[in-house]
Amino acid sequence: MHRRIIVPGALGAACLMLAIPASAAAHSPGAPGIGDPYYPAYGNGGYDVSHYDLRLKYQPATDRLEGTATILARTTQDLSRFNLDFLLDVGEVRVNGARASFTTSGEHELEITPKSPLRKGTPVTVVVRYSGVPSSEEAYGFTSWHRTPDGGVAANEPEAAWWWFPSNDHPLDKATYDVSVQVPDGTQAISNGTLQSASSRLGWTRFNWRSDKPQATYLATLAVGRFDLTTGTTESGIPVVNAYSKDLGAHDGAARASVERTGEVADWLTGYFGPYPYNALGGYVPNTDTGYALETQTRPFYSPRQFANGSNVSVVVHELAHQWYGDLVSVRDWKDIWINEGFARYAQWLWSEHEGEGTAQELADYVYASHPADDPFWTVRPGDPGPENQFHIAVYDRGALAVQALRNEIGDEAFFEVLKGWPQRYAHGNASVADFRRYAEEVSGRPLGALFDTWLFQPSKPDAPAARAASLAKASDTPVRPRSWRKIAATNNVHEHEHKH
Repeated sequence: MHRRIIVPGALGAACLMLAIPASAAAHSPGAPGIGDPYYPAYGNGGYDVSHYDLRLKYQPATDRLEGTATILARTTQDLSRFNLDFLLDVGEVRVNGARASFTTSGEHELEITPKSPLRKGTPVTVVVRYSGVPSSEEAYGFTSWHRTPDGGVAANEPEAAWWWFPSNDHPLDKATYDVSVQVPDGTQAISNGTLQSASSRLGWTRFNWRSDKPQATYLATLAVGRFDLTTGTTESGIPVVNAYSKDLGAHDGAARASVERTGEVADWLTGYFGPYPYNALGGYVPNTDTGYALETQTRPFYSPRQFANGSNVSVVVHELAHQWYGDLVSVRDWKDIWINEGFARYAQWLWSEHEGEGTAQELADYVYASHPADDPFWTVRPGDPGPENQFHIAVYDRGALAVQALRNEIGDEAFFEVLKGWPQRYAHGNASVADFRRYAEEVSGRPLGALFDTWLFQPSKPDAPAARAASLAKASDTPVRPRSWRKIAATNNVHEHEHKH
């Protein structure tokens, strides 16, 4: 016989619970992460953002950033509290006009408790006033804010937003953006999308940028410095704005000779991937000492070091291919990174064909033969590489091998139909490797589970029969290195910045 004993404290709590209306008791905190297996603390639960309005003031001399972020969202549960991902100092938070209490937790969490609980399915306006010196902030032992001699740059993957605006920082929650930045006269502020206006007053100039198509938080960028801007239009009518630091030195000519071909490359890519999905285009090259490039939406970021050995249009091809594969269709989880990097690398192989410097098949043969069976290269599984290998060279090169194997398996007609149809199927949304396999099977009418498993998920080099079936070279062959290889290999560090933590 078991006797239930209620101690006084428990009795008081029970009475208190009876006094709380059922509607209030049902509200609960939003999850501190959106559920990504690689990065459990990234993103947040309980709401979905539709728009960010960022009004900023930045002083290059001190690296001080002041901002007011207005975030439009809708709740996806009854919320008592919710998080934003952010690092700078917060002065005030308002939720639907009323002051909200806030605190910080973990490495990058801003916890907000609204004055009144929020019901599921209701629109919410969150206003955050903040300030700080981005270059002084670190999380997990690294920073995504790059100080330059004349300003600063926010560009990194899979996280960059924490250093300049509060957000739901995961590709699953895309939104539109208005970014308004006030900087000292003679300095420019570069961001995504179209430049709506620029006006000067009392020694300061305000630049207003707009991205009117859904954009993942890590694809939002800000660069402040002294830039030379060039403008143009693609053959298809898309306005192009490129920006080059005035302090690129010896890299200036090679950078311009590469990035100025942005419009040409984008038009060329439409033949493979379908219509360019945005109303703005360009690229920017700030005076950073980093070595990577990043597909920031509509306006990729390029490091000067990408052009240290001369012009390299191949890196421009890579980042522009991401506008479809990565930006238009984004990962469902970060483990799906192959859909971004395998296809951006394969676009470089197609460009090599276009330039007469080696076919995609010749490049596949060369990559396959270059890595013996005991090379750790083959232990990385592009279909789920793990956070420590998310940007390993195997995700790029073995990932592109998988794309070529798919092409050989289903034939050119079905392959190029897949290549062009995929961005339309999941436009402005998210998708997984499994989604891609199902789509390729749907288009080709063939079962592809074994092929995807061999090339994306087995931690070993596909054996000779499997390689022959995909028309790839035998391990004993030593194909001639294609002429394009040097340019392609020069982009191997495009994402060398990824995770030190």
